[in-house]
Amino acid sequence: MQYVSELVLPPQGAAEGALEEAKNNRTCYQNVYPFGVFDGWEEERLPLAPLTVFYGGNGSGKTTLLNLLGEKLELERRSLYNHSHFFACYAELCQCRLTGKRWHEGRVLTSDDVFDDLLDQRSLNQGIDLERDHLLAEYKQLREEQGFQLRSLEDYETLKKVILAKRRRGSGSDYVRRTLGQEFRGKSNGETALRYFTNQIQDNGLYLLDEPENSLSVQYQRELAGFLADSVRFFSCQVILSTHSPFLLAMPGAVVYDLDQRPIQAAVWTALPAVRAYYEFFKEHAAELDSAE
Repeated sequence: MQYVSELVLPPQGAAEGALEEAKNNRTCYQNVYPFGVFDGWEEERLPLAPLTVFYGGNGSGKTTLLNLLGEKLELERRSLYNHSHFFACYAELCQCRLTGKRWHEGRVLTSDDVFDDLLDQRSLNQGIDLERDHLLAEYKQLREEQGFQLRSLEDYETLKKVILAKRRRGSGSDYVRRTLGQEFRGKSNGETALRYFTNQIQDNGLYLLDEPENSLSVQYQRELAGFLADSVRFFSCQVILSTHSPFLLAMPGAVVYDLDQRPIQAAVWTALPAVRAYYEFFKEHAAELDSAE
């Protein structure tokens, strides 16, 4: 599915004029990001496919492109980014062409979101641990109860706890589980990251992913690549992402843009410098790899 068909960046002359005007309206600033990221460009038109990948080195602008798309399309996002006065000014110069089809949900998903989610889970588990200690103490007290009388609805709730605690087959862990619910068991960072992305992406959605391979092992990168490709092919999603991962660059049907080239050009993923570096490395160690089989 395709919801956004093109991103248009302004030519350098228009950007320079807008920057001077923006500077005149401010008396204090440290940087003018994202002005300067795309210096020397004429108007740049980037056709967007159902599955589009931005590749490039640090400072090439791949994350900036995702942030500009997120700003123009007013997509939800969790993590903060450099949303300065200058960013909003530059975004106004950009254009997004839509296909006329409307996505059900649109979100910007970043590796920072994963770490925030992981911290939330650990905080939740810590809270559950503290609550468990309280419940186990309550269980012990109720097991020692000889009885009580119902005087109010609050006593009725206590009675239910007493009955649960006094069941012959009941145990402390059973009481805690029934009262508190099943604890969410923390997973590794990689498992958490993969689960986060797969849970966030729903049918008929528009998603921008910024280097989702962070914290993912090779196995999980391959699983994520398959999931994203299937989401586009079978579940009416459009996915636009930035990455260095060869497993994500190799997703079938992906249009890959090399932001290290000027002007930006669609590229064959096997010709990208990062991929060639992997290829040459494994060629150099081919004998060792073959002997390990």
